[in-house]
Amino acid sequence: RHLPAPGRGDLGPERLDEITELVEAAGGRTLGLFSSRKAAEQAAEEVRKRLPDIKILCQGDAHLSELTTQFIASEQTCLFGSLSLWQGLDVPGPTCNLVIIDRVPFPRPDDPVMGARQRAVERHGGNGFMQVAAHHAALLLAQGAGRLIRSKQDKGVVAILDSRIVTARYGSFLVKSLPPMHRTTDPDAVRAAL
Repeated sequence: RHLPAPGRGDLGPERLDEITELVEAAGGRTLGLFSSRKAAEQAAEEVRKRLPDIKILCQGDAHLSELTTQFIASEQTCLFGSLSLWQGLDVPGPTCNLVIIDRVPFPRPDDPVMGARQRAVERHGGNGFMQVAAHHAALLLAQGAGRLIRSKQDKGVVAILDSRIVTARYGSFLVKSLPPMHRTTDPDAVRAAL
């Protein structure tokens, strides 16, 4: 709630501060899921500068299989990336105690397929945004949050750094897509949990 709504540009100083503080509180052990490769690279570069003792891996540094192996091998390591990490990455145990999601993963506004689907829904009297874009985002949010809990023993924090999840009308719809977990907008409570 305390962060500004995301813009179209870079992550901005508030999000970079938040990411750094969360990674530090978690002692690494972080999977960063970003809306773009550029955002993942920006976050990785900034956290590397501010927390030089924590190893930060970023999609594009090496093959994804190699990065995943390195991430699993050391609990104090972070892995930042974009869409290919949102699905299919299975890292149970203490290697991943924090999943950071930089923004609600809505489809790109210029995506022709999603745009056509939204227009088709609207032609039939529906709400194209809610029935297409919001459903798409809800599915990806659930998959991203699911990277944290891979076994009954897993625990940690899913930090969604997009204030729209609590301020926008569609926010409650998106929250309902997430696995059942304690929710808070208190940054101090989140850091204490880590």
